[in-house]
Amino acid sequence: MAIPKYTYLKLKIPGLNGVITIGTSFQHAYECEVECCDHALAIIAFGELTAIRKEVTEEVPDPKKLTGSFEPTGGSKEVIMDLRSTEGKPVRIGTTLSSK
Repeated sequence: MAIPKYTYLKLKIPGLNGVITIGTSFQHAYECEVECCDHALAIIAFGELTAIRKEVTEEVPDPKKLTGSFEPTGGSKEVIMDLRSTEGKPVRIGTTLSSK
């Protein structure tokens, strides 16, 4: 049963021949605190990444599933690109696009 004494930066542990006291410096205590915070942030980030990964894998479409036709949903028109061509192959463009 260890008893931390934060005011004096001491850790007291009962031993066979009496109390064992372990001390440290303020600099070392600060470095340990910073390292602890870094570990906590890494654990939180890992948890968030795991949750995001689950959401993304649920939204990924199945590549083996047939998607259906490639018909336009609306807002497009057919335009002939080369007027000199005898074939006159049309190209679909969106009507909601800007003039640029």
